[in-house]
Amino acid sequence: MHILLIAVGRMKQGPEREMLTRYVERAQALSRSLGLSGFEVREVEESRARDGAARKREEAKAIEALLKPGCRLGTFDERGRSLTSEAFAATVGRVRDDGAPMFGLVIGGPDGLADDLRARGDLCVAYGAATFPHQIVRILAAEQVYRALTILAGHPYHRT
Repeated sequence: MHILLIAVGRMKQGPEREMLTRYVERAQALSRSLGLSGFEVREVEESRARDGAARKREEAKAIEALLKPGCRLGTFDERGRSLTSEAFAATVGRVRDDGAPMFGLVIGGPDGLADDLRARGDLCVAYGAATFPHQIVRILAAEQVYRALTILAGHPYHRT
């Protein structure tokens, strides 16, 4: 299974990009030992459509184009559930064990995600009631993927 974090918009160079890269590289290093083919982040262009609904539809098309057939989907949205790291790791493990070719994790643009894309997800996660910049959510999501893999591997990174 391949884990793909998809984010709408571009992240500029700087400390946020460096932190994101650090967690992606750590997760990639662990992934093979857990029966995964890797972890990567892909960015899709933010739509320039006039209204929010049209922007979300265009962005959803671009996101769908990156997902393999049979892919399982997780989304990050303010209306999602708050999960413990252990519960997130268990979900990653279940998706892997179910034989899914890919687990797509999606962060929408400033307007959020199209309702049909969000509804298609097996999992919808919220990082609390606050709104965070998309760059921060990318870092949080990448860190949680890395943490999930360490939990599945029995690595001491995650301590309770």
